[in-house]
Amino acid sequence: MSIDIEDFEERTPEELEEPSNAERVLRFLYENRDKAWKAATIAERADVNENSISAVLNRLKERDLVRHKGSYWAITDDTERLRRAHQFHRTVQRFNQLYGEEDRDEWIEASERATE
Repeated sequence: MSIDIEDFEERTPEELEEPSNAERVLRFLYENRDKAWKAATIAERADVNENSISAVLNRLKERDLVRHKGSYWAITDDTERLRRAHQFHRTVQRFNQLYGEEDRDEWIEASERATE
């Protein structure tokens, strides 16, 4: 994939980052919050690989960000929860920019050393 050099020059690194599958799904469902959708349609409209959509939707359901009934999915009706999740996501992104992403293996090693 390529972008125009003007976009490259003018946009911030954050603006150039591709949204995650979960972000794409949530954005699509939020923009179409007046309807419930089948997973295959969500995958197509949100530009998410159809082989990944079930895992993405189930993770979002575990976090109470989407609702599921039968073969249909919809955005949560808890707008405050959705707002807090978005705010948390943006905060984590900002900390990652400032301090770098955390390494899970480093945390595990540090935890093991602390218990020795």
